[in-house]
Amino acid sequence: MTATLHAQAAAYPDVTAQFRNLASDYFEQVYFKFSPSVGTLDGLHQYDALLEDYSRAGVEKQIAALKSYETKFDAVPEGHLDQSTQGDLAMMRDSILGTLLELQTVRAWEENPDTYSSGIANSAFVLMERKFAPADDRLRSLIAREKLMPEVFVAARQNLKNPPRVYTEIALEQLPDIISFFEKDVPEAFTDAKDPAVIAEFHKTNATVIASLREYEQWLKTDLLPRSSGDFRIGADTFAKKLLYDEMVDTPLDKLLIVAYADLHKNQAAFERIAREVDPSKTPKEVLAELATIHPAPDQLLQAFHDRFNGEIAFIREKRIITIPSEVQPVLEETPPFMRATTQASMDSPGPFEKNSTTAYFNVTLPEKSWTPEHIAEHMSAFNVGTIVSTSVHEAYPGHYVQFLWVNHTDLSQVRKIIDANTNVEGWAHYCEQMMLDQGYGQPGVGAKDEREAKLIRLGQLQDALLRDARFIVGIKMHTGQITFDQAVDFFVSDGYQSHSVGLVETKRGTSDPTYLYYTLGKLQIMKLRADLERKEGADFSLQKFHDDFMRQGGAPIKIVRRALLGDDSPVL
Repeated sequence: MTATLHAQAAAYPDVTAQFRNLASDYFEQVYFKFSPSVGTLDGLHQYDALLEDYSRAGVEKQIAALKSYETKFDAVPEGHLDQSTQGDLAMMRDSILGTLLELQTVRAWEENPDTYSSGIANSAFVLMERKFAPADDRLRSLIAREKLMPEVFVAARQNLKNPPRVYTEIALEQLPDIISFFEKDVPEAFTDAKDPAVIAEFHKTNATVIASLREYEQWLKTDLLPRSSGDFRIGADTFAKKLLYDEMVDTPLDKLLIVAYADLHKNQAAFERIAREVDPSKTPKEVLAELATIHPAPDQLLQAFHDRFNGEIAFIREKRIITIPSEVQPVLEETPPFMRATTQASMDSPGPFEKNSTTAYFNVTLPEKSWTPEHIAEHMSAFNVGTIVSTSVHEAYPGHYVQFLWVNHTDLSQVRKIIDANTNVEGWAHYCEQMMLDQGYGQPGVGAKDEREAKLIRLGQLQDALLRDARFIVGIKMHTGQITFDQAVDFFVSDGYQSHSVGLVETKRGTSDPTYLYYTLGKLQIMKLRADLERKEGADFSLQKFHDDFMRQGGAPIKIVRRALLGDDSPVL
């Protein structure tokens, strides 16, 4: 089949060129035109002074442009393309359909007030997070964006109809931090700016943005909140379409729930078995509480992660887990002030087209000196001996950072540099958490000092897996009306082994991120692909080759990766 496709493609090279030109036109005329902040993030700095058009007219223009290109891509003769380019075409079509579903059916622009306030914060943030140009130049771009920001809230007042109450409440919860972000963090990010006229103009535009945010906050409290009685649930049909367009998964939701519960129960049983081995006199939840107290001192946290990097790299090379395309490690640093409110640890990799700021940063949020001992203890529990391993594997080796290195060192198409599936990107990072331990990392002498610590590391990995299992189940059941918001919170606590505060935050996230099942869904798809390939290749199967070949597909949905690696369209689950 593959040979036939290549033969057909060779006979019609002009079709491939036409598709590539069409895709390039789409990215310029639609994708980045309507999402210039994404352009900045991806390293395309011709978009730095532009801001998203949040008006209804802007939404309607975007819908019209998407439909126009949908027709154009549908006219591409798929049979005249090779297998890889057929995958790119499918990704383009689904990306358009997914965006249309969001704009026409989910309609966050009409239902979610946080779309506007968090949206403008992100547009400022992407100009702050990387020093891809001198501070004065980036500040000029920010000024241009800030001049357009007050109109965003004019559009919000016109667009927002009957939001779900939880959406308005979340927007109100976020707004004090967003206002503080513009008051403190944005100016702090540009302390290197030197041009007095630019600095003076920035203070004016920034003050106007802050005033607009305060007015928006007041409007949400007094006007929108009392009449926020909409339903956040997107329903089974929209949920299934979202999975199909975003992840190329067409498995029925009832079957997905069976898969999710099976993984949940498997991880619960493993957690309880290992917890009994750690301390038979304690319940699993009591062992989990003890685990939360085993962490480095705050001033040793960055070093603890750095020590993990070296050990992980050595293990990956010794066991031939995956090729690491570069010797350059990410730079470990304390999370910048303007990111601390929203992240505990993150990998800040440059966009696929970034030429000037190519360092990747592993950010870790340290406790503030002003915090109480109780606050510090709660914060540091997220960096226990198990979570540090899971986090460093997920974010760096061989998770997000290694995948970023492959994107930079692989001749990927423009489509695969820009578009990806969460089941691939987050699925890969989550898969790595378990895979590394299964291959022997975290054992005594190999990432753990003794047998007890090895068991605690596995418990940390399993707790993270249970959190993702709970997201899987809650996302489907909450959005299809099978459980209430409060029942979802309880499920995270009882079945996901999380605290009530985590359960509340996770459930709130799930109201507007319904398919946040993509962590576990992607992990399970990758595990099935690996098992199927191992069955097919037998003694010739190589774990390193599998992982390298997976990376060569970019962030494509697993269905496309399966087609490339297995040569068939067998089920992804």
